[in-house]
Amino acid sequence: MSHKHILTRRKFLGSVGWGCASLGLTPLYSGVTNLGLMNAAAAANRTAFTTGGYKALVCIMLTGGNDSFNMLVPRGQSEYEEYAGVRSSLAIPQNDLLPIQPTNVEGMEFGLHPSLVNVQNLFESGDAAFVANVGALVEPITVENFQDDTSLPIGLFSHIDQRSHWQTSVPQSINELGWGGRLADILHTNNSNQDVSMNISLDGVNIFQKGNIIQEFAIGYQDNGSVLLNGIGENDLYNSIKRQTLDNLLDQTYHNILKTAFADSVIDSNTSSFNFSSALANGTPITTEFANDAFSQKLLMIARTIAARADLGVCNQTFFVELGGWDNHDDLLADHSALLSQLDTAIGSFNAAMQEIGVSEDVIGFTMSDFGRKLTSNGDGTDHAWGGNSLVFGGAVNGRKIYGQFPELYLGNPLDIGGGRLVPTTSCDEYFADLALWFGASHSDIDQILPNITNFWTPDASGPLGMFV
Repeated sequence: MSHKHILTRRKFLGSVGWGCASLGLTPLYSGVTNLGLMNAAAAANRTAFTTGGYKALVCIMLTGGNDSFNMLVPRGQSEYEEYAGVRSSLAIPQNDLLPIQPTNVEGMEFGLHPSLVNVQNLFESGDAAFVANVGALVEPITVENFQDDTSLPIGLFSHIDQRSHWQTSVPQSINELGWGGRLADILHTNNSNQDVSMNISLDGVNIFQKGNIIQEFAIGYQDNGSVLLNGIGENDLYNSIKRQTLDNLLDQTYHNILKTAFADSVIDSNTSSFNFSSALANGTPITTEFANDAFSQKLLMIARTIAARADLGVCNQTFFVELGGWDNHDDLLADHSALLSQLDTAIGSFNAAMQEIGVSEDVIGFTMSDFGRKLTSNGDGTDHAWGGNSLVFGGAVNGRKIYGQFPELYLGNPLDIGGGRLVPTTSCDEYFADLALWFGASHSDIDQILPNITNFWTPDASGPLGMFV
């Protein structure tokens, strides 16, 4: 018995490749990575304006939980002895540390992991800073509050929950919107070109860039970052028919509002892909050399995108990129050193590229991670903890400083909730508020972007940490 193979509209849409995903029922409800359904429905009502200038935030997610007390280390004799005592076999030798001289911390000396040569240079030149003992908090907390189990982030010490909290800055709940998305919802009309999202992701769908109106536009890091349908740019007979068939389907008038919004999103995504690839091809070439690993190449693609800002018609952009592998329960010294070297090399090239295209004062990079890790060793690595240290870099940073309170590193210190797990003394909200204000948010907008910020700071014209002047 023979069977006819009929290519229905549903089968066709389900079989066409869309970047790394597919254009089927799942993306109908959750995933065209340019404009969300709400954005598609609202697109016709936008009025764009340009405020002038350019600013970009580059969010680097160190996925897995960075052992950041081996990244930023006390180097003075007494403080180093405390550090070495609690870290035991995982301590970085004192003479191997790269010295830095923060200008706002008296009576303490610091050093960086020996892999962070470029970061050391950025810090000493005033173009980088650290935020010490920062973490996801609902409100200020003490060890006693922790023991009473009040006002804690949900899923504390859980990878998936804590990673989400850093991206949403709403750790008391499971939230689907990110603070970068809420920021873009407020500022996206600064961009004269509304065909490409303000939020560009090098690692697909993420929470950080998801807003009510604006979501991420996912790009690749090869060629021109094309996210076109597979084969749609090719001119052979099969792909020409596929392209024409898709165009015919999208040109149809759908009466169902959800189908209409979905079709509009696909059209917008398709238009965005062509516009983005064209702008990138016409942008200022980047001559700075980048390493060949995927993370460095992603930062190169971000640099190329920034170089194409005039062709893209944008004044504000956020970027999201991940570097995985930081869940070092074992082999910490070797694996962590390799990861920090990879991070350092990529940041060094990225900073040089920003100088090359003349925007070093207009682009800020910053790190996030799931959480810090325990000060104590589990034998060959470290386990999940809470507070940790983050890096901020760029020409506009009020650098050569350590913001927040660097903790004492001994077991049983006033912030230790057990085993060298430290209660954060700076909230993510304070860290992110400085970034959002620099980016262009007004102090009156901050509590819409960061709902818990008033638990830590009363919004005014200056930031809570003062990272930018």
